Amino acid sequence: MDLPRIHTIQESTHRVLNPITGDKLATLGQALNLAPGTRALDLACGKGEMLCTWARDHHLTGTGVDISTVFTARARARAAELGVAERVRFVHGDASGYVADEPVDLAACVGATWIGGGVPGTVELLGRSLRPGGLMLIGEPYWRREPLDQETIEACHAEREDDFRLLPGLIEQFGELGYDVVEMVLADQDSWDRYRAAQWFNMRRWLDQNPDDELAAELRDELTVGPARYVRYEREYLGWGVFALMGR
Repeated sequence: MDLPRIHTIQESTHRVLNPITGDKLATLGQALNLAPGTRALDLACGKGEMLCTWARDHHLTGTGVDISTVFTARARARAAELGVAERVRFVHGDASGYVADEPVDLAACVGATWIGGGVPGTVELLGRSLRPGGLMLIGEPYWRREPLDQETIEACHAEREDDFRLLPGLIEQFGELGYDVVEMVLADQDSWDRYRAAQWFNMRRWLDQNPDDELAAELRDELTVGPARYVRYEREYLGWGVFALMGR
């Protein structure tokens, strides 16, 4: 059980594995007014940047779960680098079925609602670990504007237009699920650029070093068409944000 290697290549230099900058992640932590000792669970935590930096800055404790052995190893190294290894731990495993042993104050899935089959299932999964009155964080794409056609939809990594919602519709969906939106931090186009463009650089460096690897042709194809596809479609049509929720 592990993440396909192509993802670890594309995101080899990333600390945050979503189109949100470290500054925006810090802004979110500050906005939530996290009390020292806050207990957190982060499902599909990637390299653990949120848990590690918030453990340093806000003195929370927590557990991160991710399917990638590469990412969980990087998360542990980051915790050691920041001096918070005694506050946070990282588990290699399938986040889609993970429930905390004891209720937590903060339950998060930032950018990976596929673990619950979409927003409703992920909200339900996180709710099983969250104490009454706790905070839930969901990171999710949304349409910045309605896509013109199926080509646009597929270029934004969706199969159908209703795979994502416009931002007002996403906010309304959280309400339909019984949660108030109490904070949010949204990516902007510069955030997207930093995320996607770094992937292109990572792929090019890897291709130069590994021209005969079995993944070389796939990565070469992606690097050839990906940048133009991104600026034509994803950059213009797809938004992304992290939303803080509290149950009604």
